Amino acid sequence: MTCPHHLIGGNLIIGCTVDPQRVHQVQLKRLRTFKDACFGVLTNLSFPQSSRTARSEEDRDGQWDAWGPWSECSRTCGGGASYSLRRCLSNKSCEGRNIRYRTCSNVDCPPEAGDFRAQQCSAHNDVKHHGQYYEWLPVSNDPDNPCSLKCQAKGTTLVVELAPKVLDGTRCYTESLDMCISGLCQIVGCDHQLGSTVKEDTCGVCHGDGSTCRLVRGQYKSQLSATKLDDTVVAIPYGSRHIRLVLKGPDHLYLETKTLQGVKGESSLSATGTFLVDNSSVDFQKFPDKEILRMAGPLTADFIVKIRNSGPADSTVQFIFYQPIIHRWRETDFFPCSATCGGGYQLTSAECYDLRSNRMVADQYCHYYPENVKPKPQLQECNLDPCPASDGYKQIMPYDLYHPLPRWEATPWTACSSSCGGGIQSRAVSCVEEDIQGHVTSVEEWKCMYTPKMPIVQPCNIFDCPKWLAQEWSPCTVTCGQGLRYRVVLCMDHRGTHAGGCSPKAKPHIKEECVIPTPCYKPKEKLPVEAKLPWYKQAQELEEGAVVSEEPSFIPEAWSACTVTCGVGTQVRTVRCQVLLSFSQSVADLPVDECDGPRPASQRTCYAGPCGGDTPALHPEEPDGLFGGLQDLEDLYDWEYEGLTKCSEPCGGGVQEAVVSCLNRQSREPADESLCVTSRRPPQLRRSCNVEPCPARWEVGKWSPCGLTCGVGLQTRDVHCSHLLSREMNETVTLADELCPQPKPSTVQACNRFNCPPAWYSAQWQLCSRTCGGGIQKREVLCKQRLADGSFLELPETFCPTPKLDTQQACRKDDCPSEWLLSDWTACSTSCGEGTQTRSAICRRVLKTGVSTVVNSTLCPPLPFSSSIRPCMLATCARPGRPSTKHSPYIAAVRKIYIQTRRQRKLHLVVGGFAYLLPKTSVVLRCPTRRFRKPLITWEKDGQHLISSAHVTVAPFGYLKIHRLKPSDAGTYTCSAGPAREQFVLKLVGGNRKLVARPLSPRSEEEALAGRKASAHEALRTHRPQKGILAHGSKGEKRGLAADAGSPYDELVARLLEQGGWPGELLASWEGPDSAERNVSSEEEEDGNAEPGPLPLPVTVALEQARLDRLLRNLSLQPEELRDVASKHLVAQLAQEVFRSLLEHRDPRLKPSERAAPAVAVHPHKHVSGFSSSLRSATSGEAGGGSRRAPRKPTILRKISAAQQLSASEVVTHLGQTVALASGTLSVLLHCEAVGSPRPTISWARNGESVQFSSRILLQPDDSLQILAPVEADVGFYTCNATNALGYDSVSIAVTLAGKPLIKASRVTVINTEEPAVTVDIGSTVKTVQGVNVTIHCQVAGVPEAEVTWFKNKSKLASPHHLHEGSLLLMNVSSSDQGLYSCRAANLHGELTESTQLLLLEPPRVPTQLEDIRALLSATGPNLPSVLTAPLGTRLVLDPGNSALLGCPIQGHPTPNITWFHEGQPIATLGLTYSILAAGQILQVANLSGGSQGEFRCLAQNEAGVLVQKASLVIQDYWWSLDRLATCSASCGHRGVQQPRLRCLRNSTEVSPEHCEGKVRPAVQPVACNRRDCPSRPFTRSVSGHCALPS
Repeated sequence: MTCPHHLIGGNLIIGCTVDPQRVHQVQLKRLRTFKDACFGVLTNLSFPQSSRTARSEEDRDGQWDAWGPWSECSRTCGGGASYSLRRCLSNKSCEGRNIRYRTCSNVDCPPEAGDFRAQQCSAHNDVKHHGQYYEWLPVSNDPDNPCSLKCQAKGTTLVVELAPKVLDGTRCYTESLDMCISGLCQIVGCDHQLGSTVKEDTCGVCHGDGSTCRLVRGQYKSQLSATKLDDTVVAIPYGSRHIRLVLKGPDHLYLETKTLQGVKGESSLSATGTFLVDNSSVDFQKFPDKEILRMAGPLTADFIVKIRNSGPADSTVQFIFYQPIIHRWRETDFFPCSATCGGGYQLTSAECYDLRSNRMVADQYCHYYPENVKPKPQLQECNLDPCPASDGYKQIMPYDLYHPLPRWEATPWTACSSSCGGGIQSRAVSCVEEDIQGHVTSVEEWKCMYTPKMPIVQPCNIFDCPKWLAQEWSPCTVTCGQGLRYRVVLCMDHRGTHAGGCSPKAKPHIKEECVIPTPCYKPKEKLPVEAKLPWYKQAQELEEGAVVSEEPSFIPEAWSACTVTCGVGTQVRTVRCQVLLSFSQSVADLPVDECDGPRPASQRTCYAGPCGGDTPALHPEEPDGLFGGLQDLEDLYDWEYEGLTKCSEPCGGGVQEAVVSCLNRQSREPADESLCVTSRRPPQLRRSCNVEPCPARWEVGKWSPCGLTCGVGLQTRDVHCSHLLSREMNETVTLADELCPQPKPSTVQACNRFNCPPAWYSAQWQLCSRTCGGGIQKREVLCKQRLADGSFLELPETFCPTPKLDTQQACRKDDCPSEWLLSDWTACSTSCGEGTQTRSAICRRVLKTGVSTVVNSTLCPPLPFSSSIRPCMLATCARPGRPSTKHSPYIAAVRKIYIQTRRQRKLHLVVGGFAYLLPKTSVVLRCPTRRFRKPLITWEKDGQHLISSAHVTVAPFGYLKIHRLKPSDAGTYTCSAGPAREQFVLKLVGGNRKLVARPLSPRSEEEALAGRKASAHEALRTHRPQKGILAHGSKGEKRGLAADAGSPYDELVARLLEQGGWPGELLASWEGPDSAERNVSSEEEEDGNAEPGPLPLPVTVALEQARLDRLLRNLSLQPEELRDVASKHLVAQLAQEVFRSLLEHRDPRLKPSERAAPAVAVHPHKHVSGFSSSLRSATSGEAGGGSRRAPRKPTILRKISAAQQLSASEVVTHLGQTVALASGTLSVLLHCEAVGSPRPTISWARNGESVQFSSRILLQPDDSLQILAPVEADVGFYTCNATNALGYDSVSIAVTLAGKPLIKASRVTVINTEEPAVTVDIGSTVKTVQGVNVTIHCQVAGVPEAEVTWFKNKSKLASPHHLHEGSLLLMNVSSSDQGLYSCRAANLHGELTESTQLLLLEPPRVPTQLEDIRALLSATGPNLPSVLTAPLGTRLVLDPGNSALLGCPIQGHPTPNITWFHEGQPIATLGLTYSILAAGQILQVANLSGGSQGEFRCLAQNEAGVLVQKASLVIQDYWWSLDRLATCSASCGHRGVQQPRLRCLRNSTEVSPEHCEGKVRPAVQPVACNRRDCPSRPFTRSVSGHCALPS
């Protein structure tokens, strides 16, 4: 490579054109040498004139030629640098730089391009180092010299600096955009501009606000086992950034990926290092006890982080990343017009848009992100042309009056699909429209989308169906051997009452056999002994009794009495075939053949006891008959012991009794006890049994009363584990729950699960409006209905049958303590020098009725002497014989607006105007005074006194110098010369031609707070005019230049800087190098003897402030729709006039007539005043455009004059001031003047509520507010609101009672879930999450100054909580900080208290204890399979047709709302059979099928956040499967076939074929196999052997 050159006019011209990305590695090394050689001699060389742009004023002044063209970029990708050169025209050296740079080729390089620094190192591979060749690798991120080319020999520790500078465009650091240029590291922002400090937000958006992504953080705890070797930790979607995972434990992390094209992959992270997974860089660190995984992102695929079991201990994984919000709302176009003529309307809608796939998706994807707010539908009129009619045209009526908006209309609910156990009822909902005649027609649904559509399905009859309830078994009918026992079985409904409706087929049996282990001392009975006790009678009656149902059945009536009074007789009864008619709920008789099953007996034998002395005998051949003949009863029947009864207790000591029976001695059959002689009955025998201690068991208490009478309440009971040692001694020991059999009986159950009737629900009473003297407190009362799932439904007030509760009541009905009411201070007793002021005081008390009365002064506390008299100081009196000075000091201010267009080291400016300057510029601000000594001049910045420092110098000659401006220097500077004051507003312009926002430091915030409080204290004192400020102040002082007065100019200046029509020279001047690299401007020298030369291009534009005021005022009068166009036109016109004036002022060849309007952009020392006149003439032409007033928003005129004391009893003031009421004040007049077109409407409010006018509070014809005979109730903040069709404006004024404290309070509710700090005024309600800093301002006023005391829940707070100026700071709030914070302001005249309620929000989370939700699941469906959802998902396998319960365990404050989804769709929109119970925590899904399986999600959200949990249902079914083929039936010979094997599978597992009965079998076709000739084989015949082949 050569460096081409040629000679022009004796000057050597060298040109270098390089492209480092395209050259060979060896050329990279040579390029470096040639580039240095070329650039090193460029300072004093000449360049062709044709390649130069026109010379600027700066170039001429510095004797530089114009800048040359930009060179080719140093790189073709990855961000390179381009340079531009200029030559020095002077024989001497020129000050400044001859080269400038800019970035270029800011596009990403392909992966195969490699690292730019590595290419430069590899270029030295063919150069020997100390006689040896090396393969060089780059050494990056050198903290000392990042722009040197340091390389390391591969395989060694040798590091060598191969070049002092890397090529231009090389990154300084691997993780930064900063690049090396000429061996220096230059700052590069994310906008790829040199010197830019713009950064990417956490979402990767340059100069973004972080709203396009959300922070996701969480913790996973492994639940791995021998059967579950891996699990999913977290799924990280495409585009996520700043991912960090830390695993602690023995397990191991690995990755699964899926690209947008569906390509899947898996990466096992086995060793520490940096890997590339699907084009995403993964940094993995492996330690003995933990693993760390980092990915900077953005991810180029969906990543699923999984964990693999590697040890017995559990592992935890903490993760955090920023997830992009990929679903956004997008507003649609307007739908078709509702009418073709005569005036219609049309609406827009909103659709959910997937930014990743660029397609529409379901709305719930956008609802998933709380940051997404769905746009409201827009409504507009359309087709307003009149419709043609027979008599001309119809009148066009407004659509909202004669064309009502479409509405949703619903049909009645259908009957419930099930009478119990949970059903579904539906209705039709359609969009209808009503015309003028009242006719209702159905229209398209989109016309009603401006309101939510009513639900079309709802659950019904969710109570349980009746079911059989079996009671305890009776004792066995025998005491030894085999017997029977009985029980009562009842049909119970969900209310616990005995009713019908149970299936007879499912009824449990009432009789079963029982065996007593005690041996019997008689022949063993062949059949069990039937019971002769009441148990049998009761069981038999309940067994035979039947309840009429909707199916025809036999219903027997009661048995009649026995036909005899003794002996054997008969009983009869009637048996009917009956059916229950469900519609009329009546019973109908049917023919006997309509009933199925055996008919119950209608007659039976009965025995009424022996007749007289006869004794019945039972003949063996007649089992139902009686004994014949008479026998001696005493010989035939006798008492005998027959074993023992069952032990009364199974353990802990029980009792057994000997069983005594009356037996027939012949048959050994039990007989009636009346047949045995009572006197012969043997004594009762007892013995102890089961004396061993009882095992541990659960002791269960009674259920408590239901917590609610309706709307699902809860019942609780005590359950504890106990161990009974001895029942006789009543000795019981309580044990741990683990020692009792599991599971533990439920301690909670749901009850009264049905809707409550509508009722009134009231909130807590608010604080009283007064602390004494009679006040009002209010509360909110709403009509609500508590539903069966625990939620509340707000209803109109007409739904509540009872009278509405009171919403307000009287409070603080006691007299206020007596207090002093002070008048205004009198004028100073002298006209000059030192004097005194006095004021009077009266003792006043406010009664409980609110009326103020004057009382004896002895009832008030002692009044200090200083409260009624104080000294005053006026101007110094003139000496005798010397006349006094009549003139006050004066400041010669300059009303101009300065705009700095390019960098320079120093500017000299004068107070009185505004300046928009570039950073790093030094400023000298002068304060020219008359009739005042300059050393006595004082300076302030934003109200704070300034003293000299290293950065700011306050000179004793009346000027202020700021060294190298920085953003914190922006503000309002005030120069004070005695009573005269002038201000200067300074703002900074950034490198992107944008105004730099002024940072507010913590100290500035404190100072601002102190300023607000000081002004409030000052407002409570009566204003006294100060000599010289208003009467003899400067013009600017009279106009009241405010600190924010520059705000009208900000937008104009910003647009002027952004104006795209500036000529090239002016743009180039803005893009010049830093001031440190420039030649010193002429402002620094201040040499009046400088040699005159060509007028340089001015670096500061000076605009007349009065001129801009008129332009802005004319602009504000423009119609709203033309204002933007007019402003753009004004900015373009200003820019062109500025530049044209610059050119005319620079070119001396212009004719005098052509220079009639000199430039507005002037040198600081050579101001050209003609620009003001040229603009003034233009304005007069513009202003004369007509007399019609343009539409304009309201503006209230602010006036800074103090309140005028017209007399001792009347005060007149304007808005923005403070009025202090005195005892003699009889009238207060508050002025409010507003301008606007149309004329604004004035309204007044006090403390946020509309003023109630009366005979004492009047609204004057000029909209002023007059208060006659003001009382304490009138104290507060009065707000004047000015409103018209274009907007509104409002200004407040404080009316205080002299002496008594006043607190500025707010009645708003602040909800914060994201910001780290919250600041509110006292009186507000704060709802925030834990960990934030809460500041509560308590701005008070009073005379003397009120003392502020803070309380929490009525207890005084310690001093560490206090900040200065009465504010309260709560750091890192937690649940213990929740409560009521009160600020009390007190002084000699009374006290006032305001409070703020601090409520902590808790985002939805999974509770640590899950017993309650499991108890709810057990109470809802004791026999139903259930599963709890979890953030990482759970799984439940079920059979088809089953029902399942899904629980969503949630905690949070306030209680989160729960919404269920199935496969991403809201469950209400699907055709599933389901019920939502327990306020959404339980989802019951019935009749499970293939469509029911999949992932179910519960979305819980409240004011603090969102939590999604999920569970998957898997429906396992049976099916036939064709398996591998069986062995071929033949190995050759063209006859072989293979039969496919048919298997019955369930979830890929083979089961018995009988499970697949009824399933469709696949067709089985045999497959031919081994169809080839068999090989030759020998065989033997009877005659001879020969080789033969089969035919």
